[in-house]
Amino acid sequence: MPFKEYNSNLKLITMKTILHIDASARLTTNSVEEYNSISKSIAASFINKWKENNPTDKIIHRDVGVNPPNFITQDWIAAVFTPDEVKTKEQRALLSLSDTLINELEQADIIVMSSPMYNYGLPAALKAWFDQVIRINKTFSFDLTRGDHPLEPIMSGKTMVLATSCGEFGFGPGGINEKKNHLGTHIQTMSHYLGIDTFYEINAEYQEFNDDRHKESVQNAHNKAKELASTLSNSYISTLQ
Repeated sequence: MPFKEYNSNLKLITMKTILHIDASARLTTNSVEEYNSISKSIAASFINKWKENNPTDKIIHRDVGVNPPNFITQDWIAAVFTPDEVKTKEQRALLSLSDTLINELEQADIIVMSSPMYNYGLPAALKAWFDQVIRINKTFSFDLTRGDHPLEPIMSGKTMVLATSCGEFGFGPGGINEKKNHLGTHIQTMSHYLGIDTFYEINAEYQEFNDDRHKESVQNAHNKAKELASTLSNSYISTLQ
């Protein structure tokens, strides 16, 4: 949730928190430019433009591509379904990372997530992050009295900006590879249980072709990221006036 303070002119300021999740196994500091992560660089364009407009906002950065979360295990699942009052010390330790990741999520007003398309879907490290944070009685509730829709998100009102990159092209609605897109569509589905009400996706394509179409797609993605950062920033400011 945002916190508030008053400046010297006694105008109410609402400060935002952005949770920035990167998922590519690649860095952005390689000596060879072609080795750098495209998706991370697009997300960085959004973050840098946001910080220009909102230098005091809080940014929580977690690179799961470089430091992947643990995969869930049978013991982890057992710990999740054990009531808090009877959890063992070992079970609490198993859930400590999940608790930390959920705490970061709870603070966030906006989630900026970057991910490449690996084999038409998510990197395993990003799926592990989702598995750690989408957790019963923490991010969603389960109640069979709701009939065929027993799951409901606990949080709400958040915005997600997803920056993706792919080697091929045409993964959007109506595109020639639309049915192969298990990246953005999967993330959007799971984001419901993160409290996401507004979802944006910015995509760079044609990486495997490395031609003018690719260069144009990457440049357009960076421009869109900066433009969206300014638009969202201005929309938050306007709500305070």
